[in-house]
Amino acid sequence: MGMSAAKSLSSLSLGPERKVKCYNGYFFNGYVLPTEEYGHGRKTYNIGVFVKGSTSSELEVDYYSRLEEVVELQYHSEQN
Repeated sequence: MGMSAAKSLSSLSLGPERKVKCYNGYFFNGYVLPTEEYGHGRKTYNIGVFVKGSTSSELEVDYYSRLEEVVELQYHSEQN
């Protein structure tokens, strides 16, 4: 394991910092995805999210849900 990989692993092992940033939406690949609460009452909004499942077993489970909250975590590191 390289020195930078060891530092990254060490930072992750400390867990995230207590202060987080919360957002009422997310901009991804040219799409604006508002949270369910923020988008409620607007004429059009898309709160649905899909994550393709990937596991080491033969069973792959896809994940479908609604975007309820967007939280940015910061980890203890010089690079953040």
